[in-house]
Amino acid sequence: MVKNRVVITGMGVVAPNAHGLDNFEEALREGRSGIRFFPELREMNFSCQVGGAPRDFESIRNTYFDQEKLMSINDNIGFASVSAIDAWRDAGFSVPDADDDRVDWDTGVIVGSGIGGMDTIANVLIPMVAQGKVRRMGSRIVEQVMNSGTSASIAGLLALGNQATSNSSACSTGNEAVIEAMWRIRNGLAKRVLAGGSEGPSPYIWAGFDAMRVICRKFNDHPEAASRPLSATASGFVPGSGAAVLVIEDMESALERGARIYAEVLGGAVNCGGHRMGGSITAPNPEGVKRCIKSAIADAGITPGEIDSINGHLTATFADPHEVKNWSAALERGPENFPYINSTKSLVGHCLGAAGAIECVAVVLQLYKGFLHPSVNCEDIHPDIAEYREKVPQKCIDSPELRIIAKAGFGFGDVNSCLIFKKWNNFQRS
Repeated sequence: MVKNRVVITGMGVVAPNAHGLDNFEEALREGRSGIRFFPELREMNFSCQVGGAPRDFESIRNTYFDQEKLMSINDNIGFASVSAIDAWRDAGFSVPDADDDRVDWDTGVIVGSGIGGMDTIANVLIPMVAQGKVRRMGSRIVEQVMNSGTSASIAGLLALGNQATSNSSACSTGNEAVIEAMWRIRNGLAKRVLAGGSEGPSPYIWAGFDAMRVICRKFNDHPEAASRPLSATASGFVPGSGAAVLVIEDMESALERGARIYAEVLGGAVNCGGHRMGGSITAPNPEGVKRCIKSAIADAGITPGEIDSINGHLTATFADPHEVKNWSAALERGPENFPYINSTKSLVGHCLGAAGAIECVAVVLQLYKGFLHPSVNCEDIHPDIAEYREKVPQKCIDSPELRIIAKAGFGFGDVNSCLIFKKWNNFQRS
């Protein structure tokens, strides 16, 4: 069976350090952090009092939606919806009028979240139910708290008639959405799919991680230094939020309409380590990680030696050195010929269900524009991976020869995902 080739023709991002592709690229190149102090976390007695959240989003969304629509949009859905509209326009399409009855049956949406509308549940649903005010909640509450609220909102905004699904696989959610979209287009079930992930910035989402003591609590007075993947002084991940959406499209469709193509999605894979061999609900089975990487490479039809760079999962926990060594083993490439490896989480924190999507946009921008963004706060590389130091960009590297980047995501539940992206050029059709 002939597989349709899959390309990326549009992107939108709402990240802690930037909104929009131009601003996000600038932030990546500069190594600009989006981590800041949250006074409410101190008031709530959190150990970790820093996090990443998109700035000025209230004013941003007011420029996208009227008051009627704003009544149905919490932060989780809002981040996703703004990112989707930006991606749709970036791909060369216009947003349809609400009274236009035409449906785009060829385009779908797969945009999920890890935890989703917890802020609405905690701040609105629970208090009003407890106070016996159910009848005063209004009719908009369900669409804000249902797990499929992100994809449902986007499908309605853009009149999309193909598959509309909100997936959820913890930190692997955004990656898996892109992989699901790739598979759907490969098999001819859609011409294009808007794929990505979103997560709201709520202490009710972050509280469980604080209780587990897996998030950073040593840099409350120094927020920009808090997210430290690959560092010897890393003390846990910094919770983040935001969204990103990519327009994943059939190559022939994109070429036919003369679309600008950012990159090709060569392949991808997902699996689970089964909570065995060192894997658990919170830790990855190393064998599962290596199998996932190898499967993605095989699916892409490349060799391990063709990978120029890795955008790792790399969260600033104990798992970072293990991840680097798993990559080394899976690729059969030691420190002497290891690819570059960087962590977007050093700049935005760990955006949970949105992480993979935001980082996929970072990967595609790096391929398209020919640069590698720095991993900040890791001047003191962890001693277990000191021999890989030269492969971790500490400053932005201009790299027009970049051709293939691998993107990883490893989530709670021992779930793994890996994507392979390839730089696009005008001679790639055959």
